[in-house]
Amino acid sequence: MAIVRWNPLDDLLGLQKKMNKIFEESFLSRKASEDEEMSSGLWVPAVDIYETGSDIVLKAELPEINQKDIQINIEDNVLTLKGERKFEKETKEENYHRIERSYGSFSRSFTLPGSVDKEKVKASYKNGVLKITMPKKEESKPKQVTIDVD
Repeated sequence: MAIVRWNPLDDLLGLQKKMNKIFEESFLSRKASEDEEMSSGLWVPAVDIYETGSDIVLKAELPEINQKDIQINIEDNVLTLKGERKFEKETKEENYHRIERSYGSFSRSFTLPGSVDKEKVKASYKNGVLKITMPKKEESKPKQVTIDVD
């Protein structure tokens, strides 16, 4: 019987190969079921969230969605966006060469910091972009202190 030197990195490499295989298999099965995903409406709108001195602003891309099909809820410091982009069948399905855009319902939730004044939140919708402006409470706004020099 030969003595083989054990290398712990070999076990890690084996684990890495197994994990890669799992991810590749799930990715390939996802590609195969891409048409099913398009028809079932699995999509998530892209958002930008940024902060100004007095507000936290969320912008969401919601092209071709009617304003009445968008819901905004704030409950327990969680902002939830819900809506639906409907597939308009103006053209017969067999006349389409390719359908890549996603349709159907979506839901996104974001935890808000305690500094947001929930009573003063405003939303606007223009050119397919939803803009939610969430003002900060007065006590949480940054204050500048001047230094007196003697």
